[in-house]
Amino acid sequence: MASKRSGILIGSLITTLVLTGAALVAPTGFAVRSPGPTADTLGEIAGTPLVQVLDAPTYPASGQLRLTTASIGGGPVSATFSLEVLRAWVAPGSTVQPREAMFPRPLTSEEQRAISAQQMLTSQQQATVAALTELGFVVPVRLTVAGLVEDSPAFGVVEDGDVLRSLNGQEIVEYRGLLEMLAEITPGDTVTLGVERAGEYLELTQGTGEGLTADGRQRAALGIWLGSEFDFPVDIEIQIDGIGGPSAGMVFALAIIDLMTPADLLGGVVVAGTGTIDVDGTVGPVGGIPQKLAGSARDGATFFLLPLSNCDAASPVPAGLQVVAVSTLKEALAAITAIGAGDTDALPACPTN
Repeated sequence: MASKRSGILIGSLITTLVLTGAALVAPTGFAVRSPGPTADTLGEIAGTPLVQVLDAPTYPASGQLRLTTASIGGGPVSATFSLEVLRAWVAPGSTVQPREAMFPRPLTSEEQRAISAQQMLTSQQQATVAALTELGFVVPVRLTVAGLVEDSPAFGVVEDGDVLRSLNGQEIVEYRGLLEMLAEITPGDTVTLGVERAGEYLELTQGTGEGLTADGRQRAALGIWLGSEFDFPVDIEIQIDGIGGPSAGMVFALAIIDLMTPADLLGGVVVAGTGTIDVDGTVGPVGGIPQKLAGSARDGATFFLLPLSNCDAASPVPAGLQVVAVSTLKEALAAITAIGAGDTDALPACPTN
């Protein structure tokens, strides 16, 4: 009898272990976001510089400007298993959410990779424009109408494919110039657009809506989605494999500026950061802030450049890491210059309630 009971007990134990093991390696409906790798945009990966300025003088940089990432499992690219979810629940800097909450739009892995790669390419282009503009270069651009925003005052006026040539008689040479013209116009005013359509020059009249400048001031907006073809005055290459999305834009722009500036901006300090960049220098919000903070501290950063609009997500802040909140490339540049000079008492921080 005892032998029979022992056999049943052993069999039950083996069955339990098998079922438990199977459960731990079973795919789940959860997505896990955890600290990803960081990379020094002023350095090299496998002997190749991340940022190269090919036809203009560059200068040595003693510090580091680290782009940051968040690794995501459970989305269209990869599945997460029960053991990974359990580990993430207790791991610092990791979060677990239902897959639908993190990926509300169903995508295939191929679609997700394509979107991420295109976002990275666009981010690099915008970073290059913003950096060169900040350095005083003129970056000529060809602006083509690619669509209209909802309730646009340009409905029935412009057409897809129109090339913008002038605004109120002023030639449009660079994107910054267009934004500066719009900043001088009161929202709601009527403007005259000079466009090229099918080889013919036309002058069109339309109203304007409301927009914001990079520093938050109100300006007029045309209500037009524009496709941009830039004629870069300096040949700059940004090369990084395995990382996608738009969130490294600000750090790429700072790296270009640092490499092309004779002064040693960082003074040996390791600074990390994240944030999108627009061609006008506006720094925008991104996801995965807790994970990027954790990854930055892990990889030796002592300062973290954070989009001001992400301040509500900047918690917890790892010990030894100071968060600097910025909303424009100009503010970010001023911050790293102050950090390199050791003048850190007045660095902009997230507002406290």
